[in-house]
This record gives sequence, structure tokens and C-alpha cells, in this order.
Amino acid sequence: MSSEFLLCLAILFGLAAIGTPIALSMMVAAVAYLAARGQDLGLVSEQIIQGLYDSFILLAVPLFIVAANIMNAGTISDRLLKFCISLVGRYRGGLGYVNVVASLIFSGMSGSAIADAAGIGKIVIEMMTRNGRYSPGFAAAITAASATIGPIIPPSIPMVIYALVSDASVGYLFLGGVVPGLLMALALMAMIFYLARARGFAVEESVPLSRIPRITFNAFPALMLPVILLFGIYGGATTPTEAAAVAAAYALLLAALFYRALSVRSLYDILSQSARSSAAVGLIIGSAMIMNYIVASENIPAAVAGALHNIDVSALTFLLAINILLLALGCVLDATTIILVVVPLFIPACRELGIDLVHFGVVVVVNTMIGLITPPYGILLFVINGTTGIPLRDIIREVLPFLAVLLVALVAVVLVPDIALWLPRQFGYHG
Repeated sequence: MSSEFLLCLAILFGLAAIGTPIALSMMVAAVAYLAARGQDLGLVSEQIIQGLYDSFILLAVPLFIVAANIMNAGTISDRLLKFCISLVGRYRGGLGYVNVVASLIFSGMSGSAIADAAGIGKIVIEMMTRNGRYSPGFAAAITAASATIGPIIPPSIPMVIYALVSDASVGYLFLGGVVPGLLMALALMAMIFYLARARGFAVEESVPLSRIPRITFNAFPALMLPVILLFGIYGGATTPTEAAAVAAAYALLLAALFYRALSVRSLYDILSQSARSSAAVGLIIGSAMIMNYIVASENIPAAVAGALHNIDVSALTFLLAINILLLALGCVLDATTIILVVVPLFIPACRELGIDLVHFGVVVVVNTMIGLITPPYGILLFVINGTTGIPLRDIIREVLPFLAVLLVALVAVVLVPDIALWLPRQFGYHG
């Protein structure tokens, strides 16, 4: 590891520590590295442009963002929420279960934890805290914890980004996230079941059975979106990127024509917001490309793989060590940065140790999603704090039990690869 690379790392983490946006931190660090090496500074822009324009799959990211924003803006979220209440709202602590089920269903449309928390999550928090039935901290905590399921159940923006750096199949990664996502939902529900009885939560008023068919009918077109998306990918009709375009178009037609809940003005606002969100993600991705160029030029991935081969570490020990590292990084870095900058260092080692890249990708995404609610950074905690005004200390105190059960689910996915690989294998995966 050269002195120039150490300088690059010092500048990167130094700027990030004082609050500089991570994309800008990476760019400045890269420029400093190239200047110290006497290389052409134009490599920065060249690598960024190549990274953004040479990968067709990256087009899926802004399209999924548009689909999620349309879902939030129209009445689609409200209809899905009523459907969830009719399913699980009748039990003790029912709105807690509704929160998890709503995230589970909405995750099949957005692929973004932040979109889930800021959209349908905000609505559920208002319902839970109305009349003091649940404390604001608890409502916010379960919303943040359940939002982590969003990028595990397909579609998933982090899995698209992981596929970019690993060359793993996006389709099989999407399938690999289904069972772990359901496992995370069950873990959260188990904790809600325990807390509902320990704290004596009220039993919610149940929806009459006679109303359930009508509520289901109203939500049915929205519920069909993940079905259309997955059928398109696994039926061979579309690539993941084309499926993202279908998802955005279907959400638009649904909100504008079927539900008549979208005006021209609101569509303009949605597209503007989506463009800003896509630009922010694109800037991080582009910045990470020049960092990956630097890492490759330093031959670090090969050095890591060689070191692991020399010390004869087992695949399980490696996975556990990587999980501890990623959980620690998740406290201070966002998921996109971790997947783009840190994870590529270990892809050659995974191949060397015979670790399946789809399994590894699912583990990485689950891990980084848990990092979204891990103090002190926990970006989802800040998102909910910013959108609801609930004190951060209250959210952190209440989120710890949910964080614990999610970590148990993560360990299960690490120790039992079939949790992630069973469904892809049913569709022909031979990894």
C-alpha cells in the first residue's frame, strides 16, 4: 500500500468526518491521489463518465426511484395501507404488524428503504401515535426497522449496485432476497408480539369481514406491480432495467388513469424530486468509480485474496469477519458507499474461498440495510426524525430490540446459505 493511497484514505475519511458529502470527499481524495502520483487529473472525469454510461443496468436506479415516488404521491399507498389493516390490524399491537406488512408489500414496488420510510412509513406513524395509542418513539422505531426490508425484497436498488461491482446476476440476486426479507419481517413481528403483551398495547378495532373483499379489490391493481415486475424478469420478457421501466410506467398509468390521483403539477414535482434523488445516487456511483480505479491500480483486491489464501482462513470465518466490518462501517457510512467502495475489495477473496456471489450479495445488502438503523449514523433514523420531528433519542432507545432481532436474522442468513439460495435454485441457478 503506497503512501499516496494512505494520503487518499486520510483525505477521504477526514472530509467525511467533518460532514463533507461522501461523493465530494471521494472526488477530492481521488484528485489528491492522482496529483501525488503525477497522473493526469482528467482520469477523474473519465472514470466517472465511463462508470455511469458504460453500465446499462444503472438505468434501473432512477426508474425504480420514479416508481416509488409515484406510489407515494398517489392514493396507491393509502389503498395498500387499508389492505394491510384489514389483514393484520385486528390483533393486539395490530398497527405494529400493519407497519411491517405495509413495508413488505411496498418493498415490492420501491426498492428503496428511504422511500418506504418517508412515504408510507410516515402515514403509519401518524396513525399509530393518534390518540396516544403508541409512543412516538416506538412508532418511529418499528417504521425504521421495517423499512430495512424494502431493498431486500425485489426490486432492490442496492442489489442492482452490487451486481454492477460483482457481475452477479441481478435476477438471481432479486430472488435471493425474497426469503431473507420474509425472515426479517417474521423476526420483527415476533418482537412486536412480545412487546405488545409486555406493554399491554390495545387491541385495534377490526375491519368487518364484509368490507375486506372491496378493500382487496381497490388494492389489487397496486398489488399486481411486483407480480408484473418479477414475471417480466423471470419469464424472460424483460431485463431488470426494462422491468424497472415497466414498473415506472405501470405506476404512472395506475395513479393517473385508474385511480385518477395524479395531476400534471404533481407529476412534474415527482419527476423533479426523482431527478434530484437520482443525481445524488449517480454522483456517489460516479465518485466510487474513480476510487475503484485507484484501488485496482494499487492491486489491493488481489493482495487481500492472497493474504486470505496464505493464512488459510475458512469461508465461514471470512464471512463473519466481513459482517463485523460492514456492521461497523454501517454506523458511519451509507449503504451505497459501502457496496461501491468497500465490497469490491472482497469479491476476489470470495471467489478464492468458493463463496457464492449471490449469497454474499444478499448478506451484504441485509447487513448494510441493518446499518441504516444502527446508531450513531443510522440514516433512516435521521430521515424519520426529520419528517416527523420525533426526538432522535426516543427513536434510538426503541429501535434497539428490533435491531437485535434483525441481527439474529442476519446471522441465520450467513450460517445457512440456502435461506438466500433456495429460491434462485428453483429458477435454475447453479451457483
